[in-house]
Amino acid sequence: MTADKQKAKAPTIKDIAAIVGVSIATVSRVLNQDETMSVNDNTRRKIFATAEQLGYKKHRRANGKSKKQRRVVIVQWYTERQELQDLYYYSIRTGIERRLEELGYAITRVFNDSSNADIEGADGIIAVGKFSSEQVRTLGKFNKHTVFVDSDTLSAGFTCVMPDFINSVTGVIDHFLHHKQTNIGMIAGEEYNADKSAKLADRRYYTFRNYLTEWKLYNPKNMYIGSFTTSDGYRLMKQAIKDHPRDLPQAFFAANDSLAIGALRALQEAGIKVPEQVSLISFNDTAIAKQVFPQLSAVTVFTEQMGSTAAEIMDRELNGRQVSPVPFMMKFATKLTLRGTSIN
Repeated sequence: MTADKQKAKAPTIKDIAAIVGVSIATVSRVLNQDETMSVNDNTRRKIFATAEQLGYKKHRRANGKSKKQRRVVIVQWYTERQELQDLYYYSIRTGIERRLEELGYAITRVFNDSSNADIEGADGIIAVGKFSSEQVRTLGKFNKHTVFVDSDTLSAGFTCVMPDFINSVTGVIDHFLHHKQTNIGMIAGEEYNADKSAKLADRRYYTFRNYLTEWKLYNPKNMYIGSFTTSDGYRLMKQAIKDHPRDLPQAFFAANDSLAIGALRALQEAGIKVPEQVSLISFNDTAIAKQVFPQLSAVTVFTEQMGSTAAEIMDRELNGRQVSPVPFMMKFATKLTLRGTSIN
């Protein structure tokens, strides 16, 4: 066997992760003695034992000296606790981490309530979520190699990765209209940027309103707005049922899965059959969409791919292989995944 073939078969962090049944990020952080990594002793022992059995060795320079590992900071607009309650942003972050690990980067996580000290000295920054103009400028001052995910930062001069909100929402409405459902409502949520300096314009809400207006079907009395939580989804749908005793919309679009799950519970408690009497389609399609009955129809957003793409853009920048000499937006298509809460 040639040296090249032997090298190609060298065990990787990905191999260890597959055998132990943990993420690539977990293996990397354990092998790098990351004391902040919360993992039980049994898993830690399995990782080291598997690495030894496979003969895993860290990459080294030809002269035998360890190559300095470059570091990318992932800045999350949420606190760590908030992120655990929002699978959408959690999935984006894990997508970033997996790809960065595969590319050989060290990773530092910084949450909204963390110190900025960890950002200093990093080779690049990937910022996830909704940031104010001032925060975007501040992150850009820390590092010119900054990529944003789920935030339109083109006007500020930074590359970003976004889902396609417009076609997502119009696709939901087209589905309802195809099934003769013309009385359509929305359960929407309000958000503020990370420093609470401004309320954010939700593109789902504005697209919904504008598209139905084009069809001359928009009814402001069918719009219900709260926070992006299950409890508010429940509260808002109960209010809709109260407001429309005889003309409840035939279909509702919910701006995220949490709102939809709360709304579904309110409909079921009121004895309103889903989807026979009221259809319901949500946005995001996180894991919880399939954990209710009937399972939620939803706009599937490819969050992990968005995260991994941001990591690849960063890698190209840091290696002098920029995709474009000017900032650009990479927009990801979505998919309407039909399940049990809509007429299909």
